[in-house]
This record gives sequence, C-alpha cells and structure tokens, in this order.
Amino acid sequence: MKICYTVREVIQRENYYAAVTDGLEIRIWFLTDDILRIRAGFDGDWDEASYSLVMTAWDSRTDELFDGERRRVETAPSRLTDSAEEAVLQGSRLRVVIHKNPFFISVFDRNGELIHEDIPELGYREDSNRRRIHTVRIEDEDHFYGFGEMAGHLDKAQSFLRMSAGDAFGYDAEKTDPLYKHIPFYIRLSGKSGTAVGYFYHNTAECSFDLGKERRNYWHRYASYTADAGDIDLFLIAGPEIRSIISRYTDLTGKSVLLPKAALGYLASSMYYAELPENCDEGIMSFLDTAKAEGFPMDGFHLSSGYCAVDTPAGLKRCSFTWNRRRFKEPALWFSAMEKRGILVSPNVKPGMLLVHPLLEQMKKDKLFVRADPEIDPSSPGYHEGFAVGTWWGGKGLFTDFTSPEARAHWKEYLKDGLLSYGCKSVWNDNCEYDSMTDKDAVVCFEGKGSTIGKLKAVMPNLMCKLSNEAITEYHGNVRPYSVCRSGYAGIQRYAQVWAGDNATGWDTLKYNIATILGMGLSGVANQGCDVGGFCGPAPEAELLVRWVQNGIFQPRFSIHSTNTDNTVTEPWMYSSATELIRSAIRFRYRLSPYFYSLEARAAETGLPIMEALVSAFQNDPAVYREDISFMLGNSLLVANVVEKGQTVRDVYLPKLGSGQEYWYDYETRERFEAGQTIHVPVDLSSIPLFIRSGCIIPLSGTQLMNLAAEKVRDLELLLVPDSDASFTLYEDDGVSNSYRSGCYCKTCIDMTAGEQTAIRFTRSGSYPTDVENVLLDVLHREKAPFTVMLGERALEHFLYRKKFEEAEEGWYYSQTKKSVLIKYRNPEKDYTVTISFEKFDLIGM
Repeated sequence: MKICYTVREVIQRENYYAAVTDGLEIRIWFLTDDILRIRAGFDGDWDEASYSLVMTAWDSRTDELFDGERRRVETAPSRLTDSAEEAVLQGSRLRVVIHKNPFFISVFDRNGELIHEDIPELGYREDSNRRRIHTVRIEDEDHFYGFGEMAGHLDKAQSFLRMSAGDAFGYDAEKTDPLYKHIPFYIRLSGKSGTAVGYFYHNTAECSFDLGKERRNYWHRYASYTADAGDIDLFLIAGPEIRSIISRYTDLTGKSVLLPKAALGYLASSMYYAELPENCDEGIMSFLDTAKAEGFPMDGFHLSSGYCAVDTPAGLKRCSFTWNRRRFKEPALWFSAMEKRGILVSPNVKPGMLLVHPLLEQMKKDKLFVRADPEIDPSSPGYHEGFAVGTWWGGKGLFTDFTSPEARAHWKEYLKDGLLSYGCKSVWNDNCEYDSMTDKDAVVCFEGKGSTIGKLKAVMPNLMCKLSNEAITEYHGNVRPYSVCRSGYAGIQRYAQVWAGDNATGWDTLKYNIATILGMGLSGVANQGCDVGGFCGPAPEAELLVRWVQNGIFQPRFSIHSTNTDNTVTEPWMYSSATELIRSAIRFRYRLSPYFYSLEARAAETGLPIMEALVSAFQNDPAVYREDISFMLGNSLLVANVVEKGQTVRDVYLPKLGSGQEYWYDYETRERFEAGQTIHVPVDLSSIPLFIRSGCIIPLSGTQLMNLAAEKVRDLELLLVPDSDASFTLYEDDGVSNSYRSGCYCKTCIDMTAGEQTAIRFTRSGSYPTDVENVLLDVLHREKAPFTVMLGERALEHFLYRKKFEEAEEGWYYSQTKKSVLIKYRNPEKDYTVTISFEKFDLIGM
C-alpha cells in the first residue's frame, strides 16, 4: 500500500509544483486561471499520452495523433509561498494550500470559498490490490451531477457508481450500473452556498465513485474515486456556475461536433428491416414510401448489421465490411436511391471480427487486432495465432486495436472499400465497449509503448469515431462527417452523436432516460438521445408510444429503433388511433429545426447542452436541484412532458428567473404565470406541456419542413417575449459540408431590448447568404397593442382585420386571442432594427 501522511518538500519547477510526500510525488499545474491539474504519480513514469485532452501545457506522445484538435497553452501565472506548516500556491483566481502534517490539499476560489479539500490520510492512496484512491471532503447537503451516461435520478448524492462500459442490453433505466459510456467527470454543487466545482479524473482504467454512501466516524463526510490502474490525475474545474464548468471541461476535452442537419431529423431504424431473408433494400424503400404517404418527415436511416450477415463455414454471420447480396443486391445503387430521397444512411460497423470472417486472414496480416497476453497458454480458447480472443456476436472473435497507428490506417481503408466506395457518408459505430474481452491483460499498442486492454478499452470508441470521420472526409472531400456511437470516453462529444444503448420498453425507461440524457449534457455531450419507444421488449402500447415520441422530439438525437420480442416493429403509424398525434409531434420538431440547429452550433462553440437540466439553467433556485423530468431546450423553452400512464394533471414547477425576469407563459395559450411556483396543468393524450420564459427568443420554420437536408428555412418565425432584455444567435450554413470551418456560415445575432420602445436588432456575420426570405415576428405583449412598428426608418402598415394582414406582404396586426403583435416583412439584405412602440397615446385628446 501507499499512503501520503506528510509532505517533505514543495518544489517549484518549470511550469508546475511538486509536493514530495512520504508516499509519492504529487504535481500541481495551474493549467488556466480556473483549472488546476493535480496528479499523484503512482506509476512514477509521468507518461503523457492522453486520448481525451485537446488543451495541454506539456508535450504528449499523442500530440501528432491529435494535430489540428489539440492546442498548447502556457500555464497561468502563480506564485509559491512556503512555510513549515503549509505551502500556498496563489493564482489569479484560485489559491491552493498544501498542508504538510498531516498532508492534504485545500483549494479556495476567488471569493475565498473552500471548493475542494482532501481528507487527511485518505487523500491519495494505493490499496493492497493496487487500486488508486482519491478521497475528498463533502457535506451532507451536496449534490452530484454528470458522470456521463448513468441510470436512475440525475442527482447521484449518496450513490455508488461504477464505470466499466459494457453491452447493457435491456437495462433497467432506474437501477442498472454501469451502462455504455465511461466519462469520469462530475459536478459537485454545494447545497449551502450554491457554488459548483467540477472533477475530471483523467484516467482510462475502470473505476468507481462513492458519493457519500460510505460513512466513517473518524473522518469528515467524504466522497471517493477508485481506479483499477493509472495515476490519480485530477483536473479540478472552478465554477461557481455549472455552465462555466461545462464550458471549461469542454475546453479540456473538446466541444460537441457540429453535425449535418440531417442528424437532427427523424432517424428511422429497426433491426427488422435489415434482417429480412432477402430484398431488404426494397423493404426499406417501401418503409420510406409509407412514411411519405403518411406525411411523416424523415432525414436518416440507421442500417442495422443484418446487411453484412454473410454465409460463412459456421452459417450466416455478421461480418463488418461485407454485404449480403440477397438482402442488398447493388449497395451503390441503393445508397444513391436513398440519397435522392433525402435519406442519410448510417450502416452499423463493429470492431470485433469473428474467427470465420471472410477477410480475417488479411486483417491479421494487417496487424489489426489486440494481441494475446504473452503469459497465456497458446492452447487456450483465449488465444489465436498471437491474438486475443473474445466473445462476439455469433461466436469467438478478434478485436481491433485502435491504439495502433498501423491498425488505424488499415481500418480507414476497410471503411472506404467496404462502405464509402458505395456512396455511404455516415457510419454507425456499435458494440465498441470491448467488455466481452474477458482477458483484461490482452496487449494493446498504446502508440508503441504497450499496455493492456483493461487499461485502455475506454478509449476505443473515441478512436473508432475519429477514424470514421477522417475516412469520410478523406474519401468524400468536403462532406461533413456523421458518426453515431453507442459507447464513448471523455471527449466522445467532439466526434459523434451518441445514444444510451439498448433500452427496454416501459414507462420507467421513458421517465429515467430523461435524467440519463440530462447527465450526458452536464458531462459535455450535447448530441445524445435514447431509442424512442424502447429497443427491446414487447411493442409499446399506444399511450406509451405517444408519450415517448412527445418526449423524444426534444432529444438532440431522435430515433425510433426497436427489436421487439413479440414479432412486431415499432413504427410511428403502428396505431391508427395515435398516428395523428405522433405525426403532429414529429412535425413540430421539424418546425423547431432552426432553434435546434442554432443550439447545436452553440454547443459546438461553448460546449453547453442542447437539452439542459434545470439545475444548470437555474442554479440559483434550490427547488430544481433534484428535478430530472422537466428540462430546458435552450434558454427559452421549458419542457414538462407527461411520463406517467393515465396522467390527467401534470404538476409543473416554474423556476425562479431572477434579474427582474419573473414570468412564464404557456406556449399554446400564452397564459402568464409567476415564476417560483408549482402549477397544475390538465393534460390529455395530445398534451405536450411547454412554457416560454420572460426574454424568450425562439426561431421556428414558418412552413412545414419534411427533410432538413434538402429543404431550406425560407420563412422564419420568431417567438419573442420582450419583458426583459435577451439575445439569441440564429445559425445557418449549408448543413452538409465542412465549409463552415472556413467562415461559410451566417450568424444572425438577435438582440432584444425591452421597454416602452422595444428594439429588436438583427446583425449578421459570416459569408453564407441567409436562406431566410420572409420573417414573421410573434411578439407576446399582454398589456396592450403597439402604437407604431418601424422596420428601420420605415413605419409598417397596421392592419385591424386579420385576413387583410395575412394577404399583405408586410405589416403588423395585434392578436387579441394570444396577446401578440404579429409583424411580417421581407428579410432585409443588410443589418436592421425593428422598433415596437408601446408608448401611451391619447386618442381622444390628439
């Protein structure tokens, strides 16, 4: 065992400080003014070879691999003051106190508040099983969020969590642990002060978190992190705001990738369509025809692995990079036909190759696979010609080693030859948890240094997605890559859209999957979703399917995907009595597409969630600290879905807004409610309770879009609530290429200044010409109608008769029903301001 009891000396080195204890050396970097790195060197070699960091202040063996993604910074200024009892490291916003006897580290923020403290004796340890443990002070009132993808409630206080990503097929959305992701990052929120701090443990080994579940009389209340291997390598991220922590964490690990527009549409799928004995290509086309006939918008199709189930000596087996020509006669022609219909196809690819795979011999020559533990008996079932054998779909198989430069190069060629050459422009990376490799001592390359799969399996899905994106760009040029992935490590957000795996059909799954998505958003992963309707189990009943779709339309990834156990297929029109409600909900998602796409661009720039937990959006309101069903879509829209069977009343808490913004409004009726109260909303099966806040700015498509990739938003509606100042950036680009990276986008900054003279300013930047031709402003103002409305220096005509307003090209009308000013006009080519005057006007005395 190793235990750090006392500090022998504290040394200032080139860009870090070293605290030499009686157990081991601990190094501290001020990476930025708000991010500390505290690394306890259990391994002693201080190897730098990160697969997750995109911001560093040191050399790394993976710098070349991440060239173009990673940036080098200088450490933030700090100074050391040393004494016999303690050493103080003072930065511009953080102060670190190294207590010498007993040894522990305290960190204070700019306001002098204690935001982190180790537990003496327990702080940095290696136990008798060589597990590395970090133990920190907490309080009973603290809340814990994040941890990537987890089941259960959003707040993990007094929980014990494991991170060992695996294929959790049919998981219990409330209780199963772990699931598919490995993201060792969390946010601790003080229940006393409302101050938040972030903890990112930069370690790829399997680990666990005890968040106050364990109690010991001899020490203050504590939480602990335990890793099976590697150093305790903590990036401590100061807040105090949760949003600031998420932004800084994604400075470290990368912002969410900007996906093609199609990725925000309805992504159809089911294992059924790719498992027909023959003519799956025609079956999928027939499905698309039905969707069109039923009036359902659609943008993508996730193609399950049945397409590559080919004849082998062991029978029909799934073998990536092959095609079953009975099921798909001419893949190139099929991809072309799908593209003409506006459908982006994402074929399923797996990193494991069965021992009967027809390409296996060439793959072995290409040194594609994880190698066997040198100590294993060659006669063991876990050994095959020097490679490690694991359990796979349909038998035993070998697993790709993405930490090998040679394997990565060959993998991209297999992608190009087996998929991209047929016209494929998207890849669905699946079953990449590597949990079925039971010999965790199997050997991986680790960029030439060598390591084990047990220590590095967490990074495989990230590298797999990095390679699929690179292969698409290399083969198709300026096409914007789209990778979908089930697993992922810290940083997966910069490569892929992810989903929470193979969920079970049921009401509890609908409810608890919301917290799973919100936790991912708080972990820096904005592009996340869950299979709508449930992946496995019997078909969802009609009410459940309706409620799931009504929730799913607000998830960043919206996909109805199933492998039902009762020989049914979950499709949006499977219940004729519910088809209209489901169609209406999906169409509403498409109307929200300008808002969604702008939020995705915001995530790519700031790291902030698209679907956001109320605790993040309203941190100053303790009443939302445990809320995990209602959530925010962007800054303006509160979604309070109905998730209970047979529910007739939905109790909705409307968070406190602060700064004079004290009202919420029903999205449909425009009824006004004071913030900070619970209201009781009558609901029926058609109900999607939505509320907009003071200062709301929501862009919508004025016409019904049916395909996001092919259709442009020509008619823009803006819903605004000008009872407080607000701003929003509307983002546009071509939605399919990488040209946005060189400035070919249009950002329209919409600044709204509230008051008697309400001003709405539109300022554009970027070289992409806006798609918007016509604008309709829907300005909620319950008190009274305007006196005048000006477009620039020109007064717009006022209509008292609604029909004449609708026939006119421009003008304004006040709706008494919704208490809104409706203003429409042709979109000006240059920046402009709309001014709405609510000044008093004495009609009698004029």
